[in-house]
Amino acid sequence: MQAKYISDRQYENEDFSTTNLSVGEYEYCTFVNCNFSNSNISDVHLSDCEFVDCNLSNVNITNTSFQNCKFKECKMLGLHYENCNDFGFSVSFDFCQLSDSSFYKMKIPKTMFYKSKLNYVDFSGADLSGSSFKESDLQSAVFEGTKLINADFRSSINYNIDPAKNEIKKAKFYLSQISGLLNEHKIKIEKD
Repeated sequence: MQAKYISDRQYENEDFSTTNLSVGEYEYCTFVNCNFSNSNISDVHLSDCEFVDCNLSNVNITNTSFQNCKFKECKMLGLHYENCNDFGFSVSFDFCQLSDSSFYKMKIPKTMFYKSKLNYVDFSGADLSGSSFKESDLQSAVFEGTKLINADFRSSINYNIDPAKNEIKKAKFYLSQISGLLNEHKIKIEKD
């Protein structure tokens, strides 16, 4: 059976949690208010696609290809991005819930995480150079052996990053939130 090729199609209010998205290549497609929760989209190739207000929680994304894909206001809990096809992997997240997900050892420089909830996300060993976490909540996110060169944490909250265990050269932080770099060392910072 030959894999499908679909281009420039909009999917609205579809429930892929009961019937999986067909294996194939999707280019310039838009998914609006679709439910993918607990489904299997393994081996699907998504290029220049946009997901808006979708639920992708606990989706199996083994060998799934995300190339230049945008996620807006999506619920994406418990995803293991390290199982994706890493060739050309490029994503951005606006107002998304990504808690309990993993980007373990992924090379995803210049990734945009904007106003997103990243609680308990594992970024261990990942290359996030030049990435932006503007106005994102990083409560209990794990950064260990993570490359954060030129990453932007200004206006992000609740991060806990040990400079001794991560590469943070030229990373950007607001002075008022600098304690997130010192928590591991049990240093207390007080106002004058």
